Amino acid sequence: MSSAILPELPSGGFSFENFQRNEYLSAKGFPVPKARKTGTTIVGIIFKDGVILGADTRATEDTVIADKNSQKIHYLAQHIYCCGAGTAADTDMTNKMVSSQLELHRLSTGKIVPICVANRMLRQYLFRYQGHIGAALVLGGVDKFGAHLYSIYPHGSTDNLPFVTMGSGSLAAMSVFETRWKPDLSLEEGKKLVRDAIAAGIFNDLGSGNSIDMCVITKPDAPADYIRPFEIASKRIERKGRNYRYKQGSTAVLTTQVIPLEVDEVMVRQVEVEPESMDTDA
Repeated sequence: MSSAILPELPSGGFSFENFQRNEYLSAKGFPVPKARKTGTTIVGIIFKDGVILGADTRATEDTVIADKNSQKIHYLAQHIYCCGAGTAADTDMTNKMVSSQLELHRLSTGKIVPICVANRMLRQYLFRYQGHIGAALVLGGVDKFGAHLYSIYPHGSTDNLPFVTMGSGSLAAMSVFETRWKPDLSLEEGKKLVRDAIAAGIFNDLGSGNSIDMCVITKPDAPADYIRPFEIASKRIERKGRNYRYKQGSTAVLTTQVIPLEVDEVMVRQVEVEPESMDTDA
């Protein structure tokens, strides 16, 4: 028995409480909303000297590949970059707005902006819209306090972790990190690990694909090393030869049928009439 003070706790399993509502709306002519699949693999790790971020470059519209060279690692500041998964327009505009605010903050204080400030701005902005902005973010950077890596969800919740994956290919990428990540990775080991994690997302998720982008951040007072592309994961096979050009008569003609076309005589006369020349005299 439930009350206002002690509400009834929900039981486990699936919830079918909206089934009757959906049936009623469907009978009234309103279409039932369909689930749409998004595609992205974005990752980040902390290594010995800083942070490495990685992302694929495929942008999808449901089952259609809209862009094969989409930029998913966004600039926030010289020492702060942010990977975006979800709606491309939302991630792009969210990062541009926060990048502007961070630059104003730097000019106002005259100091290097800490990574936690960027994290606070992003999560407060997303929480304000209660998840209606489709932006799942991986924020990474290096400041005077060291290297930092955050995952930020569309509703505004955030985690501070040594390695992070997000997007539809995140499970495949996380399996690589959980198996091979270790503290104090070297730069080359970190790049190889991020590359393999993104490749796992590309080859195990239809929404992720094409190239691998990477961003290495090591110092707060020096530009990051943005490598685009780091590697082309799925290369298109080029056709060899003369592109399927065959000699005439290579394929046998089994039957031939000629269908005469009925042409209106009026239309023929209209076509045969020569057009009058245009009078250009003043």
